[in-house]
Amino acid sequence: MIKPTVSVKQVKQAVEGCYLKPVTVKLNMGRNKYVTFPAVVSGIYPSLFTVCPEDKNFLGKTAYSYSEILCGRVKLSAR
Repeated sequence: MIKPTVSVKQVKQAVEGCYLKPVTVKLNMGRNKYVTFPAVVSGIYPSLFTVCPEDKNFLGKTAYSYSEILCGRVKLSAR
């Protein structure tokens, strides 16, 4: 079993540092499919965080759990 080097608490603190700041969200949709879009972290909750996409026509999911960052399904990067 691979031991994680980062905890959920550390991921949550990193996301809290991006609160109300512009970020680029990269989603791994599986089978080598990725979706990248500019957004703003709009909400911080105990078990998930929400992002507000800058593209008003974006129809994807905008709430993600901190464990999705640990698994590599979601990546946030500052712009």
